[in-house]
Parts: sequence; structure tokens; C-alpha cells
Amino acid sequence: MIFTLLFTLIFFVLSGVFGADNRNEIKSISVMKGDSVTLHTDVTEVQRDDLILWTFGSQDNLIAEIHKQFMYLFDGKESFRNSLQMEQKTGSLTVANMRPEHSGLYQLTAIIRGRTSYKTFNVTVSDNLEISVTRLPVPVISSNPSQCSSSSSSLSQQNCSLVCSVLNVSHVTLSWYKGNSLLSSISVSDLSISLSLPLEVEYQDKNSYSCVLNNPISNQTQHLDISRLCYTCADSVHCCGSTEAAIRLVVSALVGVATVAAVVYDIRSE
Repeated sequence: MIFTLLFTLIFFVLSGVFGADNRNEIKSISVMKGDSVTLHTDVTEVQRDDLILWTFGSQDNLIAEIHKQFMYLFDGKESFRNSLQMEQKTGSLTVANMRPEHSGLYQLTAIIRGRTSYKTFNVTVSDNLEISVTRLPVPVISSNPSQCSSSSSSLSQQNCSLVCSVLNVSHVTLSWYKGNSLLSSISVSDLSISLSLPLEVEYQDKNSYSCVLNNPISNQTQHLDISRLCYTCADSVHCCGSTEAAIRLVVSALVGVATVAAVVYDIRSE
């Protein structure tokens, strides 16, 4: 056991120095109090030379491990006592009888066939009585109106600034997704407040983006239409120029009508 802990500590030190082999994948999960949740490794079968590490909260808070095909559960702490289960074949972790103190970040480090991968699960546990049965509102995506200000940098003129917002919500998570990958998220617990989450994309970006509002009961999704909300500053000037020309035309027509009316009035007066 001591060797295992020392090996794990050395591994984390090296990980901090050399970094990850691939991008950390983040997934948000909402569960009800008392339920169980399984965090999947996506590993088919753990071999003898493979390593599976599960941490909770901070990176040094190890809660489960598979090393040399031996499985260890560090569930002696009060918060996880008799709650942790791990599948020895795949390394997937199950937390049973979820409680609010089980909310947080569960981080997986897997060394499979010499390749290191990382996954992070953002788990939120909510009390059944706290979840509103009211239908969730659909999030609203809007563009930043100041993106074409005179002080805008050349970089901001290449990107489209967006914000996804929702009003008067509680016990929900608001997230931006690129395809099926989570980009960012923000959560609120017992307060009924308004949430907003910014996003920047390139004007020519062809990827699929969506903003999702969810709680353990339901979710609402709003898909981003880049062509409708994102426009270059040149397009904005062109648009405003056309509008200004139309206004001038209307004003000129009104002045003309007023002039003709005045002439007719003078003739009738004579």
C-alpha cells in the first residue's frame, strides 16, 4: 500500500511537469440525492501495465485506483464511506447513495498502453425537494452590441462575441457545447437569479454550437445560428449606411410634400 501511494505521488508530480498527452475532457452530470452515478473511463479492459487513478476535488485527493490489476478504494473518509464501487475490468467508478457533499469535480487519469488520457466529471447533487417542476425556460443567445465599437481591436473584429442568458432560475446549470464537447458551464443552487455565459467564435466557424440549460429533471437547448447573429464590423457599417440612406430618402420626400403643400396653399390664398 505504501509503495502504491508513493508511486501515485510521483506520478502526479511528473504529470504536473510534463503535462497531459491529450486535451482534458469535461462532462457535466446532474443527479438527484440518493441516486447512484457511474463515471465511465471508456476503457475496454485494463491490462497489467495500465494505471487508473480517480481523484475528487483536488488532484492529490485520491479516492480509487487500479495498479498492476489490483484495485484500491480509499473510501475511509466520512463523505465516501461505503459509497464507492469500481469495475475492475474497465476502471469505471460508481458513487452510490449520492449526497450534496458528493458534488464536485471527479478527475480520471488513465495510462492505457502507454498513452495518458484525462477526463473530468463535474457532478451536481440536488435534493429532490429543491428541484422545481416548473418548465425550464429556453436560453437566449445574443451577440455583443459593442463588438464594433471604435475601440475594438483587430482580434475582436475577427471574432464574434456572444452571450447565452436565462432569467430567474435556480438549481440549474447553463453550458456551452461545441458539438458534444462541453466548452464552459456555470451553475446556481438555491437562489433564483439570472445567468449569463459568454462565448467567442470566429465569423467563418462552421462548427455546431449550442447553449443548454439543465437540471436533474429536464433540459432546454438553444442552437447557435452564426450567420444570423455574427457579422463583421464592415457588414455593420454597410448595414448602418444603408439605413441612413433610407432615412435621408424618407426625410427628403417629406420635405418635398411639405413644400408642395405650401405652394398650393399660397396659390389658393391669392
